[in-house]
Amino acid sequence: MTKTISSFEYNRAAFDYCRAITKRSSKTFFTAFSNLPPERANSIYAVYAFCRTADDLVDIDHDSAGLQELHRDLSEFASGQVPDQPLWRALAVVFDVYDMNLSAFFEMIDGQERDVNFKQPETQQDLEDYCYYVAGTVGLMVLPILSVKHKRINTQAINLGIAMQLTNILRDVGEDYQQGRIYFPRELMSRYDLNAASLNTRTPSSNFIKLWEYEAHLAMSKYDFALSMLPEIDTVAQPSLLAATYLYRELLTVAREQNYPILNKPVSLSTKRKKKVLKESMKMLKNRH
Repeated sequence: MTKTISSFEYNRAAFDYCRAITKRSSKTFFTAFSNLPPERANSIYAVYAFCRTADDLVDIDHDSAGLQELHRDLSEFASGQVPDQPLWRALAVVFDVYDMNLSAFFEMIDGQERDVNFKQPETQQDLEDYCYYVAGTVGLMVLPILSVKHKRINTQAINLGIAMQLTNILRDVGEDYQQGRIYFPRELMSRYDLNAASLNTRTPSSNFIKLWEYEAHLAMSKYDFALSMLPEIDTVAQPSLLAATYLYRELLTVAREQNYPILNKPVSLSTKRKKKVLKESMKMLKNRH
């Protein structure tokens, strides 16, 4: 334990860097995991900072060369050479302490490359494959930090990541459309008699809502399945995992309550709503024990 604490303390500046990225970029993610013991929380933030770096290179900077450079840095890191940057110094500690899944980091970059060369999914399976690469992998990245029994529950962690990514897509439909991306599968859009123009409107049609609800129900079923891993999560990490699940899931409820404003703006949770959801998740956890 002394080694663990000293390595985190020695690299405090690197972890502060990752923590700041997480707090700035995802208040939901930060809120969910901020109550973990400091070493675990900082490890989660380091993983998040990696994912955010990859995501921002694509979505904000449109920098495919930067994404290739990140891939090279990861390859260097995998060979035992730690790039002299805060992100990698923090991740070096995390990989030293936890039984991390290196391949998931490479697959996550592969997923981001799919956005660089974006193609609308043809089928639901295509969409879920994409969700695996950009978010199911994140479940595999953070799982060893949350559970010593992580190898037993990889499938649940993947499903949680996919559910969260489906939720992101359902929250950001209009924003993604404006960036030239339609994540709804062509096959399903055809089934519900929708086309690209159906997304370029302020008021969602009844068929759009049916398609949105189809994906939302799939996400909910994946959340439910993912929660079956809770008994295998380390006791100290169970509140954070439950909080993350409940907070993301609540975005779907809020979208319904607000009559699906997602073609105009993404939905979000108010501070009051977050507190309510966190209280519900803690109540649920107490009832399980």
